[in-house]
Amino acid sequence: MKRELPIGVSDFEKVITGNYAYADKTLFIKELIKGKVEVTLFPRPRRFGKTLNLSMLKYFFEKTDISKRHLFDGLAISNYPEIMANQGQYPVIFMTFKDVKAPTWSECYEKITSIISRECKRHKTCIDALSESEQEIFQALINKTASKGDCEDSLLLLSQLLYSQFNAKVVLLIDEYDTFIHEAYLNGYYDDAIGFARNFFSAGLKDNNYLQQSVITGILRVAKESIFSGLNSLEVCTFLGIHYTDKFGFLESEVLSLLSEYDRADQIDAVRTWYNGYESGKHHIYNPWSIITFLRQEGAFAPYWVNTGKSDLIKKLVIGDQKQLREDLDMLMTGKYIVKKVDEDIVFSRLDRDPNVIWSFLLFTGYLTFHNTTIAPSNAPGKDGSTKPPTPTEMSDSIHQTVELYIPNTEIFSLFESVVGEWLRDTIDIKSQEQMLKHLVAGEIEPFKNFFSDFVRESLSVFDVSGKEPELFYHAFVLGMLISLRNTHEIKSNRESGYGRYDVMIIPRDNSKPGIIIEFKKVVPEYKETLKTAAKAALEQIADRDYATELRTRGIKQIIELAIVFAGKRVLVQQAKNS
Repeated sequence: MKRELPIGVSDFEKVITGNYAYADKTLFIKELIKGKVEVTLFPRPRRFGKTLNLSMLKYFFEKTDISKRHLFDGLAISNYPEIMANQGQYPVIFMTFKDVKAPTWSECYEKITSIISRECKRHKTCIDALSESEQEIFQALINKTASKGDCEDSLLLLSQLLYSQFNAKVVLLIDEYDTFIHEAYLNGYYDDAIGFARNFFSAGLKDNNYLQQSVITGILRVAKESIFSGLNSLEVCTFLGIHYTDKFGFLESEVLSLLSEYDRADQIDAVRTWYNGYESGKHHIYNPWSIITFLRQEGAFAPYWVNTGKSDLIKKLVIGDQKQLREDLDMLMTGKYIVKKVDEDIVFSRLDRDPNVIWSFLLFTGYLTFHNTTIAPSNAPGKDGSTKPPTPTEMSDSIHQTVELYIPNTEIFSLFESVVGEWLRDTIDIKSQEQMLKHLVAGEIEPFKNFFSDFVRESLSVFDVSGKEPELFYHAFVLGMLISLRNTHEIKSNRESGYGRYDVMIIPRDNSKPGIIIEFKKVVPEYKETLKTAAKAALEQIADRDYATELRTRGIKQIIELAIVFAGKRVLVQQAKNS
């Protein structure tokens, strides 16, 4: 009997008792206890299982009147009695900020005080352990009438209260700590949010004598000087590291098990193409939301994760006017990787002007993934100007990681396609574009040539096509235009066929229509090339490497082979004589 699919269910007890599908991540508990780190931050993309994992920790650690030990029966952690001895032994503070999204600071602050109020109310039976003055503050927190300073100190006050009641230190769980900071950046109240967050988290995490262990999740590690200033006990575990790298996201084995359970094992290759591709330490992981929704939709492929979040900030970043940013985006869109230095500390104020911060942001938010990490310490002197060996904290601050970045899968590629498409809609006349594509898919190449040449001449600046690899720009430009054909055609880019990798292939869903292969090539004057000779070489490449293999295999009879060659804004579209 198939288990239920946990769409939108992130409460661990409900998942276990409700017979929902669950990828067993309970060894996360063992790794935490064995690690003995006081405060650990786990930045992961949205919908990668962060809230469910923290809910699991809550049910494991929390002292309750009714034992929750049975929730872990039969799960991996139950095989470790020395770890299970910790079950139900600690008071727990659990707060999630995942829904704190508001257009103004006053509305944001009201949502935060509501979260504080609910958690205080959950522990209201412990109020007798407080002094009279502390009881007044505690009641004001419940009633949402407490001062801003008392709200900022609420984690510390709750810790003290619970320690006094249970004579045991507190496990502090904070879920999606940075959601309201992202909203603040987008809506113009960043300074207010950062000021509150700095005081709130410092009070609860720094020099809190009642703290046993704290686990924090979020999407990003916001720069330490902004929030976690002076917190020397903090360990940050991103998917660039070596710890906990299999605890968020689905592993290949977990996906295969789910696909088999729901009779979708035969779709594994397509599932890999659509939703795999993320690197996490030594593991390859899948986006859990996409896999669960794919199964819920009975095996239909779609960009489920991309469609659950706002992409306004992504579009704002990658449609910028910075030349290098555009060239790098073109590289990514053509299936290649870019080499960048990434920093785990994100400074939001630098997003608009520092491309390195943009790539770090795209990596840690799940829109890119990485390969081949190189860690290099800075040669800068210590913070005091001396050349003495840096402290561990200073060493952490001075290390950067250079990685190869690429688009992980088809789902994320669809977002970048829409970004390029939006840029194109702002750049060219949409009616003329539609007419041009109509000619292309009908096999009417002469009018297509005329339309395309006009677009290049009238719509593209020399700036756009003057980079190191201008063919990447043309490649991305054409891909962006082809987005509108998705209902009638399958668009592929940089895939293997025959004896090589073609640039673009347009595959009709109706086999009676023509299939189209496009190869891009720039003119190299040093080799005395012309537009015509370059076009001839591109068409010969299509023929010699037999790129048409995939189209023939699909039963498509009419195959059109096109070369698009260019020298700056001068462009030539040439069709193979035999096509």
